[in-house]
Amino acid sequence: MKLHALITGLLLAATFGANSWATSPAPATAGKGDATKAQKIVNDVCAGCHSADGNSTSPAYPSLASQSPEYLAKQLNEFKSGARMNAIMAPNVTKLSADDMLNLAAYFSAQQPKPRQAKDASLIAEGQKLYKGGNAGSGVPACASCHGPSGAGIPTLFPRLAGQHSKYVLTQLKNFRSGDRSNDGGKMMQVIAKKMTDQEMKAVAEYVNGLR
Repeated sequence: MKLHALITGLLLAATFGANSWATSPAPATAGKGDATKAQKIVNDVCAGCHSADGNSTSPAYPSLASQSPEYLAKQLNEFKSGARMNAIMAPNVTKLSADDMLNLAAYFSAQQPKPRQAKDASLIAEGQKLYKGGNAGSGVPACASCHGPSGAGIPTLFPRLAGQHSKYVLTQLKNFRSGDRSNDGGKMMQVIAKKMTDQEMKAVAEYVNGLR
């Protein structure tokens, strides 16, 4: 059963993953940024929510430390273009140039993540099972097939999830399911999230919080 789920997940990843990035805008992901030029923007704009070292202390805001620079630049670009909607991020990216976004992406990707502990033991085992093996019955692929066994993600394709706040992950899963978030290119996450139950979302969000 687990082998079948993993194969299903890999096939979905290959199908949707290629479409996701083939159809996404790439202006802010071309080239590399200079982390040293991002410090002022980090201190003035980003640190309040994400902390200066990228390890957010608020469960409502994502940790950015060690996230792939391509993913970070893409998200900033899409917050600015409106492809990804967020009332807090929208005004903060308005004045950012393409170089600013690349520099910020380089800065936060270079920060060291701080490990976290999953808090709800009752959800960890369920979340681990779904993360590693998926749910063959409902067609939910293993999260690990795209985000990696340790949650490190696959640079340029899939984001890092290890150590991410469970509250933030749960919110994003619900947003993908409802369509409030739709900047996943080939709609891979929207398709997957619609197959997940509320309980599965809570469980996998709790599990990734403790991944390292």
